Amino acid sequence: MDKVIITAAITGSRMMRDVAPCIPITPEEIAQSAIECWQAGASIVHIHVRDPKTGLGAQDLDLFRRVVDRIREKTDLILSLTTSGIPGRNLSIEDRLAPLQLKPELASFDAGSINLGGSVFINTPEFLDETAKKMKEAGVKPEIEVFDSGMLVTALRMRDQDKLDEPLHFQFVAGTPWGAPATPKSFLHLHEMMPASSTWSIIGIGRGYLAMAMMALIMGGHIRVGMEDNIYVSHGVLAKTNAELVERVVRICREYGRGVATPTEARQILGFKKR
Repeated sequence: MDKVIITAAITGSRMMRDVAPCIPITPEEIAQSAIECWQAGASIVHIHVRDPKTGLGAQDLDLFRRVVDRIREKTDLILSLTTSGIPGRNLSIEDRLAPLQLKPELASFDAGSINLGGSVFINTPEFLDETAKKMKEAGVKPEIEVFDSGMLVTALRMRDQDKLDEPLHFQFVAGTPWGAPATPKSFLHLHEMMPASSTWSIIGIGRGYLAMAMMALIMGGHIRVGMEDNIYVSHGVLAKTNAELVERVVRICREYGRGVATPTEARQILGFKKR
């Protein structure tokens, strides 16, 4: 099996400090957390940004640039920038795709609409077509986020239409209240639909994060952790940093006998072309 690629999802767009007291908010905090995750063993960081005044998710290009420049200055991390915007606020396509101007190696590609966070996270066919086109033009690999089987079907249809290029890279999101549950049976159904040439990683939301990490570990996949998805480092114990969550899964991977990929090794596994 390949070494495990660990992705750290630093902050997301919704969790506030009344629930997660230590979640990074400012560009400086987000960048510093990413650097700490790199030091702990992560090779990819998934980046959202927040309005420093309100703490709410934002899609401001200047905020992204401040985070990205700092991370690139200090690390060799693979950057995965969000194009999700803020689910439920349904920003314009232009606003959602603004981070592509920073030429990340990966960017999120949410392959369909779903109820999320008390509202609808809308990803129309028009948005998906434009996102696929812009990512190709920018040389950005789509990180295809799959919350249920319909999104996987959509991604495969877009592949057949030459809108998405193989090998595909999937980020499965298991355990949201309205999507695929974080269970082995549910994930195996998704896994068997995926093309054999694909690479994949999985998120277990909340209490499902460790079980899904174990599925990835034994099945040759890769693992995403971080406060965007889960704020507890163990039962009832809030994580103080994202790096704590990375350190825990690094330790488990090594105990199991699968090494942890460096950013250079992750680039090879994912088939990135040299820029």
